[in-house]
Amino acid sequence: MGRYYNGDIEGKFWFGVQSSNDADFFGVDGYQPERLEYEFQTENLPEVEKGIAKCKKELGEYKKKMDDFFKEVNGYNDDIVKEHGFNVYEFNDKLEWYARLKLGENIYKYLKKNGSCYFEAEC
Repeated sequence: MGRYYNGDIEGKFWFGVQSSNDADFFGVDGYQPERLEYEFQTENLPEVEKGIAKCKKELGEYKKKMDDFFKEVNGYNDDIVKEHGFNVYEFNDKLEWYARLKLGENIYKYLKKNGSCYFEAEC
């Protein structure tokens, strides 16, 4: 069973890797009636950009490797990760940053295009 976010952007949080409040990282705290709700505005763009930059810095050379990996596979386990030349420990260590980056990029793209980005996240 997965946890989803939906609204102006939609997606699924990475199981066992990404918490429902991961968008807090990009400068807006979610508020939680029954679900976390996020509303980003144009003035939040600098914080979103800062968060994306930090994710990229944490990923370093792994970003391109992980981009290539996830273009090829739809799911993964330790064996698949090893088959693609990754150290499983290092891969798992970077996975949260990679998932967070993808969320941040979705927020950024929508916010830049539309001036605001609202979504709800399952807890």
